[in-house]
Amino acid sequence: MLKGKLVRDPYQVLGIHRGATQAEIKAAFRRLAVQHHPDKNQSDSAAQARFTEINRAYQILGEPEQRARYDRHGQAAFVPGNSVGSEFFSFAGLEAVFGDILGALGLRRVDHGDIHQHLRLSFREAALGCDRRIRYQRVDLCPACQGQGGAPGSPIETCTACNGRGRVRFHEGALPLAIDRSCSRCQGTGGVPQTACRDCLASGLTKRDCEITVAIPGGIETGSTRLVERAGNRLSATRAAGDLKLTVDVDPDPIFRRVGDDVVCTVSVSFAQAALGAEIEVPGLEVKLKVRVPPHSQPGSVLRVRGKGIAHRLRVGRGDQLVELSVQVPQNLSERARSLIQELGDELGEPAEQQERKLVDKIKHFFG
Repeated sequence: MLKGKLVRDPYQVLGIHRGATQAEIKAAFRRLAVQHHPDKNQSDSAAQARFTEINRAYQILGEPEQRARYDRHGQAAFVPGNSVGSEFFSFAGLEAVFGDILGALGLRRVDHGDIHQHLRLSFREAALGCDRRIRYQRVDLCPACQGQGGAPGSPIETCTACNGRGRVRFHEGALPLAIDRSCSRCQGTGGVPQTACRDCLASGLTKRDCEITVAIPGGIETGSTRLVERAGNRLSATRAAGDLKLTVDVDPDPIFRRVGDDVVCTVSVSFAQAALGAEIEVPGLEVKLKVRVPPHSQPGSVLRVRGKGIAHRLRVGRGDQLVELSVQVPQNLSERARSLIQELGDELGEPAEQQERKLVDKIKHFFG
């Protein structure tokens, strides 16, 4: 219900013309509400009255139905008992007004003191897990006064703004409820020191360098987050700190790429190794690995080394390492090598069984 009637034209109160759009009305309200809020004008006794008038003006002009009623009948439309209009706002309209007031006060996007940072990891750190030392800045209790806000030994007096409760109640007649909030004078402590702490200027809080160790689980991916509870900013000496939220960025690796929980690398082998088979050494996430290349391996063949991939996130164990073979083509051939390869090529025109047998014999003879 709109109690009482406006002393001034609501258009004049908000400083807008009668043809203003609803967006212009809302913008004018937000600007004036922030400018004349009593918390920002504590030494001005008339601030509360101005703020009340601004709210009442917006209750009429911020709701198209109420605005149309005012444009037709003026302030008489909102006088209780008057037949030209209703004294009640619709629930939706009142809810919208309340939401706009909270938005103007900065209460819609509540700041919990959380700190958001990016954490860059190498491919191997993300795959296997690690402990990372994190350095950052956070707002925390002032070490000089331990969050009390007063100089060491300074007496603490009862806060006159909240009578020692640490909370004050903001009640606007146009709103259906009162808003209870922390006292801005004593920062919710209920007491005010006679002599302020010089380090934090009586706030009880200072920005400090912080260093912590964060455990990174194996298998984490780019875009994943790690939450360190109570490692964020402290907004008040009487409130718990917010959280530190780390978003992970994983650097690409020059050797490995990830496929699910498997890692893939490409390894070059000689023509002889691919044809005859061999034991070769390949890079691994932790140490080098020995794998057996079977005879007659083709370019693009994939060898699997079980349990040497990326750590599983939801179960015990690790994925596999996949080794993709790339066969090297000989370069800078000698005349003898050219002759042998030409001879080999001629024999490859025979049936597959003879090709395979003669190929092996020729390579053994050439590299023997």
